[in-house]
Amino acid sequence: MSDRPATPLLDQVEFPSDIRKLQKAELPQLADELRAEMISAVSQSGGHLGSGLGVVELTVAVHYVFDTPRDTLIWDVGHQCYPHKIVTGRRDRIRSLRQGGGLSGFTRRSESEYDPFGAAHSSTSMSAALGFAISNKLANRPGRAIAVIGDGAMSAGMAYEAMNNAHEAGNRLIVILNDNDMSIAPPVGGLSHYLARLVSSGKYLKTRDIARRVFGKLPKGVENVARKAEEYVRGFWTGGTLFEELGFYYVGPIDGHDVQGLVEILENVRDAEEGPILVHAVTVKGKGYGPAENAADKYHGVVKFDVVSGKQDKGPGGGPPSYTNVFAKALADEARRDDKIVAITAAMPSGTGLDKFQAEFPDRTFDVGIAEQHAVTFAAGLAAQGHRPFCAIYSTFLQRAYDQVVHDVAIQNLPVRFAMDRAGLVGADGCTHAGSFDLAYLCTLPNFVVMAAADEVELCHMIHTMALHDSGPIAVRYPRGNGRGLKLPAVPQQLEIGKGRIVREGKKVAILSLGTRLEEAEKAAEMLEAKGLSTTVADLRFAKPLDEDLIRRLLTTHEVAVTVEEASIGGFGAHVLTLASDEGLIDGGLKLRTMRLPDTFQDQENPVKQYDEAGLNAPHIVETVLKALRRNDLDVGAGAGAIA
Repeated sequence: MSDRPATPLLDQVEFPSDIRKLQKAELPQLADELRAEMISAVSQSGGHLGSGLGVVELTVAVHYVFDTPRDTLIWDVGHQCYPHKIVTGRRDRIRSLRQGGGLSGFTRRSESEYDPFGAAHSSTSMSAALGFAISNKLANRPGRAIAVIGDGAMSAGMAYEAMNNAHEAGNRLIVILNDNDMSIAPPVGGLSHYLARLVSSGKYLKTRDIARRVFGKLPKGVENVARKAEEYVRGFWTGGTLFEELGFYYVGPIDGHDVQGLVEILENVRDAEEGPILVHAVTVKGKGYGPAENAADKYHGVVKFDVVSGKQDKGPGGGPPSYTNVFAKALADEARRDDKIVAITAAMPSGTGLDKFQAEFPDRTFDVGIAEQHAVTFAAGLAAQGHRPFCAIYSTFLQRAYDQVVHDVAIQNLPVRFAMDRAGLVGADGCTHAGSFDLAYLCTLPNFVVMAAADEVELCHMIHTMALHDSGPIAVRYPRGNGRGLKLPAVPQQLEIGKGRIVREGKKVAILSLGTRLEEAEKAAEMLEAKGLSTTVADLRFAKPLDEDLIRRLLTTHEVAVTVEEASIGGFGAHVLTLASDEGLIDGGLKLRTMRLPDTFQDQENPVKQYDEAGLNAPHIVETVLKALRRNDLDVGAGAGAIA
């Protein structure tokens, strides 16, 4: 294509072995071409831009120095991996990133042997790399494990748990800390780079080993003092004392954009007998692309954009507000009325909308970093002291704190409020970010109240209800994307806990909807009415506690009842079935069916297509009803496209 950059060196690279054929002097040009190719590709596909731009030189240097894939390279989070994908045999598909049938936006084992470990949640790289390193050690296989961790992932406790155990791997484990935001210890020009080369060199390591043996001959107290003196002197220069205490040999900080310098240091590290080693590379998120470097979030996630201007294609404006923004506005309204309300997020202030809340209530907003476990227990502590914490965490990320949800919140019956964004399927982010399981993992817990908003108006009512609910934990789930365009209430209602509502009254078929499938349920009712089947539509609002009175009435007065939810098996439908079974509500011949997400991890795709694949759009609801009635002679229509 004419708009693609000229990349004569990159054109010679299909796999990392091709990088290793180049001269070191050619690597800066290769890095420049790789950066240009990534910018061009993401401008057409959208995706994570800033993180990948910051690791271009690291990508080139690691693949040049190490024998990947025999040496295992693991990218933390995974959204740093776009340059890696380009040079590992996937350049021809890089413009299909995050699209249906295209490349994943994260590392994926099924995609390439150069992706040894899938990652889309943060801070797993060191634990996984340690597993690879120890496996090689036990099997006496060659090969090192290299973990590249950064982009805030060091704020998670799991990273330190892995580091505390890493000494078992010895020199088979190398961790590269991609410090791309707030440097632990800023580099100070040529001196810091010289020190990094010095402490990674064989001569220094050999001298240090001799010193250790000398220390070992000294009385114990003197030995400890001498050893600490050596480490702390080096820590004074480099900031590496923390990592030394955790068992790592620390190298850095170094300039993560000097590819030739990186190669020299990584070659020393590769050949060292010391280990495990942590290399501290300071990088710039968005490096080499002005609009990304100058953006507050360094263009972390972008839609399609114009390369020259950096202007993103936001699509037509003026549509309904997103559920995220509705939540943020509703929470701010509540906070103005109640100074006990506080908000907590785990490194996702903009993703959850709490950046807007923070602008007005900076002292009542807490971003705890990528530390969902801490966020939940921190919220529990606040609740125990009489505050009203709202813990805004994506459904998929709250999975990481399930033990804290159970033990620190539910067992103690503390009124922590959970706002679970990205419930259901999430489009381009695929299965790793889909909020499929929250109903299954929350509705089993005593003391919990679990709600699902059918639209933006309902979300406002539910946020108000949560703010006033002090008798135990309460959660609301809502999807990614925009609302239906309904007028938001000037004054929200406090909902009665465990009570649903009838949206449409009928006689033969009952559709029991939970969450934003309500719109599809209403469309299905229209289609069924057109076929002569009188249909009731109910929005249950609560997955726990169920509106048992409403469910009994619907199940005993209709011939067919269908539950619909945007969640996995084990959720709302399963609890309705349990109630019906326990009370014999299906003994009289009622045809009861449950509709939920399929028992599979669905790949990235347009959300409408995802729900069509999942069988949760209006025609599928109609088909389910007709099959229950054995009315196969009636035409259901074909897929979501049949809905006008």
